[in-house]
Amino acid sequence: MFTHVKSTIRHIAPEDLRGRHLIKVVYVVLESQYQSALSQAVRVINKNHPNVAIEISGYLIEELRSPENYEEFQKDVETANIFIASLIFIEDLAQKVVEAVQPHRDRLDVAVVFPSMPEVMRLNKMGSFSMAQLGQSKSAIAQFMRKRKEKSGAGFEDAMLKLLRTLPQVLKFLPMEKAQDARNFMLSFQYWLGGSPENLENFLLMLADKYVLKNSHTPDCASLQYDAPVVYPDMGIWHPLSMTMFEDVREYLNWYNSRKDISKDLQDPLAPCIGLVLQRTHLVTGDDAHYVAMVQELEAMGARVIPVFAGGLDFSKPVDAYFYEPTTKSPLVDAVISLTGFALVGGPARQDHPKAIEALKRLNRPYMVALPLVFQTTEEWMDSDLGLHPIQVALQIAIPELDGAIEPIILSGRDGATGKAIALQDRIEAIAKRAFKWANLRRKPKLQKKVAITVFSFPPDKGNVGTAAYLDVF
Repeated sequence: MFTHVKSTIRHIAPEDLRGRHLIKVVYVVLESQYQSALSQAVRVINKNHPNVAIEISGYLIEELRSPENYEEFQKDVETANIFIASLIFIEDLAQKVVEAVQPHRDRLDVAVVFPSMPEVMRLNKMGSFSMAQLGQSKSAIAQFMRKRKEKSGAGFEDAMLKLLRTLPQVLKFLPMEKAQDARNFMLSFQYWLGGSPENLENFLLMLADKYVLKNSHTPDCASLQYDAPVVYPDMGIWHPLSMTMFEDVREYLNWYNSRKDISKDLQDPLAPCIGLVLQRTHLVTGDDAHYVAMVQELEAMGARVIPVFAGGLDFSKPVDAYFYEPTTKSPLVDAVISLTGFALVGGPARQDHPKAIEALKRLNRPYMVALPLVFQTTEEWMDSDLGLHPIQVALQIAIPELDGAIEPIILSGRDGATGKAIALQDRIEAIAKRAFKWANLRRKPKLQKKVAITVFSFPPDKGNVGTAAYLDVF
């Protein structure tokens, strides 16, 4: 076992029910950043809402390898009203989720599953809307999703983002009742992608109103009030000191150059510039301490920073949109660091390496990868004899290397109690120094550059110089 965190730390129940309707929620996710935002949303509902209270139990997908955690998960699902899952792409664990939830699917008031393996997506149930025939159905939505997936290496999540934008055209092919439930599913996805405690609070209230309490005969619970989702840009530029996200690189650079807190050196367009690639979910959930630390460290070293993000899993789009000067189309950055932990195009289940390679070749800048701990807490990783979790090695080191990524370094740990990222300052400094050196090396005159070549030779004195099994060493 690589993680020994008990799911009980995420269990929240109202201290005083006060005659309110109790709704039980169970969630299982890959991304720990949702833990803190969901917990905050539930605490606000339990403290302030006059009619409903929520008891919530949460699991990170890797924790289901523990027999004890899996048994607790099964017990929680047995009595749940609402089931939520997201990014369940690890095959053996996806099967465990299906085995635990499928027997209770018909009893659940609502089950909402966001991009995951097809067998997990089939658990979706929102009134008359279902994905039980996903991969087989000839419905308008199923055909739309299949076509979009075939065209997009970023996979299911980007296809759903496109569906959000074209939903009115799709819904006209559905009966009224199914159209309403399909609309509620896509509305749920907007809440989820929004990720803030406020969005998740309204997400839970919407599910309660539409599917848990709709048949309730309690007058106070006839209708719950909730706000529409706050929608964030699909992609853009973020900075921890800016009150807004930028969707135009000119606007960002104008703001950056007008900052009063930076030196004249950082305002100089010729200063080294580092591009950062970020996950939007960390920004909207407020789990951004490691991003803030990286920006601060790079600026303290004298580098300008352009931190870009995407809402889906195709990070080549913000790279193409924001790392070039809009008029001359020349690159603005001297080096790039991806902090997402994913391939440049695609998530855990599917990648489009040719598209990523094309974008990176066109940019022609050093491309580093730094990764947050996902499946282990900081303490578990530090105490482990094997180090990084093998699945994370595959997903977030080996796969990004197929894009051309270099120097994979862990930049942040994870708090076992809150799920939030913890910046590891010594590693933040190491990554920033490496990026700064790559940026300076690019600008260095070729006559001043020195090249060192390390040649494999083992065993020594056996004529093995420059040889290595299955490796193209030259």
